[in-house]
Amino acid sequence: MGDIEKKILKKIKQYETIIIARHIGPDPDAICSQIALRDAIKDQYPKKNVYAVGSGVGKFRKYGNLDKIDNEKISNALLITLDVPNFYRVDGIENLKFKEVIKIDHHPFEESFNGLEWIDDSACSTCQMVALMLLKSNYKISCDVASNLFIGIVSDSDRFLLSYTTLNTFKIVTSLIERTQINFSSLYEKLYERPLDEIRFLGYIATNLIVTENGFAYIIIDSKTIDDYHVDTATASNMINDFNYIKNVYVWTFVTYDEKNNIYKVNIRSKGPVINGVASKYHGGGHKFASGVRTSDYNDIENLLKDLDNECKNFKDK
Repeated sequence: MGDIEKKILKKIKQYETIIIARHIGPDPDAICSQIALRDAIKDQYPKKNVYAVGSGVGKFRKYGNLDKIDNEKISNALLITLDVPNFYRVDGIENLKFKEVIKIDHHPFEESFNGLEWIDDSACSTCQMVALMLLKSNYKISCDVASNLFIGIVSDSDRFLLSYTTLNTFKIVTSLIERTQINFSSLYEKLYERPLDEIRFLGYIATNLIVTENGFAYIIIDSKTIDDYHVDTATASNMINDFNYIKNVYVWTFVTYDEKNNIYKVNIRSKGPVINGVASKYHGGGHKFASGVRTSDYNDIENLLKDLDNECKNFKDK
């Protein structure tokens, strides 16, 4: 076990109250790493107060429930942030009085949280990092914890298809299965089963996707379309990896307008051009080939799409 993992486990042992948070608009890796770490700590230290916080997402309740707490009544807590490189994107910690912070993240470094930081952008997911730490510790790993870690790894690696998947990913997954004997094949249904409305919405995206001559594909989805298909604003982001293998498309982007919060949620994926620099220009970020942006300014969207198209052109012309 590396020094940073030892230091993290030592801090966890020291604190009686631990808050575990992740990024706004969570994906399965964020939710599953959060719930798995909370449950593993509670199994190891039943008397500790350990809470997983943030806004809930209905479709992710199958992975476990989040905790509702009064942040203003919490003091001297240890805050653990998962799967988030920017502190302003940490969800559910408003007015929280924490004493120390630990950052565990697999995104490229963007900002220090002024505490213990374990950043490994070679890991396919935060769940992979949490699984590694637990496997190397003396923690008990229940089937529920192992199942959530497996789901997060599978989701963020897109079933081990993305380039972030490494030999280490497979070693960790194998160790999880050997340790807990989880029925991993059944977990794919838990992760990928969708209602018919979402399948029809997927068809809408495929039909209306705009593709430029430079190999840039995008769609802007308004709130009326979201309502018409009885889905939510997070649905498109969970479908973006379904478009990985379109011939002659190098970058593809889904823009969803959240009318309630007056914000555009942008998901960007790439098969070649580096996109996180473009995303950071519009106050977003992420990995080289998987990034996101949130903005309330439509001019940002127009300029972002132009910049991504130019990145495709430059990549194509090399």
